[in-house]
Amino acid sequence: MEEKAEQHRVPVLIVGGSLVGLSASLFLGRLGVGHMLVEKHPGTSIHPRGRGNNLRTMEVFRSAGVTERIVAAASVLADNHGILQTPELADADAGEWLVRQIDEKGGAPGRLSPAAWCVCSQNDLEPVLLEAAVELGGDVRFSTELVSFEQDDDGVTAVVRDRVTGRDSTVRADYLIAADGPRSPVRERLGIGQSGPGDLFHNVSVSFRSRALADVVGDRRFVVCYLTGPEAEGALLPVDNKELWVFHAPWQYDRGESLEDFTDERCADLIRAATGAPGLDVEITGKAPWHAAERVAEHYGRGRVFLAGDSAHEMSPTGAFGSNTGIQDAHNLAWKLAAVLDGSAGPDLLRTYEEERLPVAVATSARASARSVEHSHPGYTPAPAAVAGGPRGGLLPVVLGYRYPRGAVLGADPELPPVPDRMDLSGAPGTRAPHMWLHRPGERYKLSTLDLYEKSFVLLAGTGGKDWLTAAQLVADRLSVGLDAYRIGEGVEADLVAEDGADWAQTHGTTPEGAVLVRPDGFVAWRAVNAVPDAESALYEALVAVLRRG
Repeated sequence: MEEKAEQHRVPVLIVGGSLVGLSASLFLGRLGVGHMLVEKHPGTSIHPRGRGNNLRTMEVFRSAGVTERIVAAASVLADNHGILQTPELADADAGEWLVRQIDEKGGAPGRLSPAAWCVCSQNDLEPVLLEAAVELGGDVRFSTELVSFEQDDDGVTAVVRDRVTGRDSTVRADYLIAADGPRSPVRERLGIGQSGPGDLFHNVSVSFRSRALADVVGDRRFVVCYLTGPEAEGALLPVDNKELWVFHAPWQYDRGESLEDFTDERCADLIRAATGAPGLDVEITGKAPWHAAERVAEHYGRGRVFLAGDSAHEMSPTGAFGSNTGIQDAHNLAWKLAAVLDGSAGPDLLRTYEEERLPVAVATSARASARSVEHSHPGYTPAPAAVAGGPRGGLLPVVLGYRYPRGAVLGADPELPPVPDRMDLSGAPGTRAPHMWLHRPGERYKLSTLDLYEKSFVLLAGTGGKDWLTAAQLVADRLSVGLDAYRIGEGVEADLVAEDGADWAQTHGTTPEGAVLVRPDGFVAWRAVNAVPDAESALYEALVAVLRRG
């Protein structure tokens, strides 16, 4: 008798268990959303890549409660900062720092964010995310691949296969998140095309051991060093600052060069030539090919299936924008799925995922390619038009300043670019809510305004904003939504006190009589600059519009 296929029922099925898929699992778990994650590989990544976690990514990981674990996992490279470019690493006086400190263009990081840039390689970060996701009840299954899926008006039916036993199971989910990489079978199955220049350059990532290289590097603690000597070029990345390293060798893939051409002997010679250390001890421990590209999906999903991470966008690795943008995709999508699944939002809220994230990906991918030009990334020879017309601007406007001119926001200017040339710290609708250090009356323990946002909407008002707090309670009851409210100021009327006498209203672009409504992902949804005659009606109408309840 034929054995009946196992069947599962979950609210969300995640396909892909790398950084983005695991982040989606973590964020959904924090919001109490049941889900299953399937990943075809047997475990988390074994390759030390994707190491740059920017301020915004560390902010969302802070809200998810995993910052301390990530910092501990990254402790080996805690003192590494900046990007060095040199024609000869063996010459300590040669070359220049393209970026001396990751946050150098943004001023003191504590002024802009409660988080800090973290250098944590993918192979160290993924186990942290996995552990936290499983603790929250995530059903994570490695060595399990998606075989097929079909969707209807009520959900998605998928067939997944255990690659160890060969047994198929059926999964019925309300929604599917595809975090299945740049060659995404899900995206292809949906028939979603891509735009952009396409392939930019190709590298082979060579892991190696060398005890003498630490003496050549000296006390230069870089995140990456671009080696531009005439004998050989490449990019050098430390793994432990002692004897484990990674070298990115340019790969002439378009000219027929094969991966087999990168023998251990050739790789060792390339490393010695690029570092300017001909007698260097080099033991090759691994090789992995990768292709840098600039492509963005024309849509971020269809029906009940959504794309996130590399399945939605490919970016040049310079600046580490790709993985960070993908993690932030997952963060944007998670709260919207949770709101729709628990009935506090209408299904149309999910349409705003594409409205918000796709323009950000288009702008960010262009910035990533431009940084490859500026940093002379090994192997990248851009077209003259790309050099002349590439977007300009510092790192922080891309990292913290991206905004949503359209989507689940009210009062944003739809004509504004999603990534500005300068940081927008105004607290305007569609922007990331500003960071301020706060403490509770009678306590000295500091928290950030950003620590208030994750599991519900939040309304901020001044100490004179009693009407706003009353309105928040009434609206939360009427709509059956999570809505926390706080008054920031001094005295017995304050729920929270701003550190160093900072003015919360000025920071958020409003008056002491106004209020600011912040989404669970920390973006400003709506703002009342002044007092209004009927706070309850104003707040009710705003939330109904943002949540697509109309």
